[in-house]
Amino acid sequence: MTKKKIAQAEMPAADYAFYGLVWAGTVMADRVDRVLTKAHDLPVSWFEVLLWLASSTDPVPASVLGNSTMLSRSQVSRVVDALQGRGLVVRTPSPRDARSVEVSLTPEGRRLFEAADATRRECLAPVFTDLLDEEELRTLGRVWQKLKANKNA
Repeated sequence: MTKKKIAQAEMPAADYAFYGLVWAGTVMADRVDRVLTKAHDLPVSWFEVLLWLASSTDPVPASVLGNSTMLSRSQVSRVVDALQGRGLVVRTPSPRDARSVEVSLTPEGRRLFEAADATRRECLAPVFTDLLDEEELRTLGRVWQKLKANKNA
């Protein structure tokens, strides 16, 4: 018995686009998670926090990590706890707000991030960056920014 699939033409464009985003996000995140966990004992959620920290020259307020990542505030707190336990990040009191803390990479955290980032790029190249040209990547970035900017609408 042959299984029939619904053709793209039979599905409304908005539904197909939404399914594609969900599919791509799930497949890519799972792929990266498996590779980073195996190679660096670093789940993708931990890597995401390291990525945002590595992108900033200054310590990052914990609340900004919660707003920037796909993690909830409590998840960010648990991830930062785990990263701090491994000596990859440090928390420091905020000089601007005594009630909050800022998070930054340690030298060991930066080394691990750089190694894990190279692993991530290698993992994604054949299924993502090698398939898309620079304009397609920029377009995806603009789509992501637009969707994220309106996430609470």
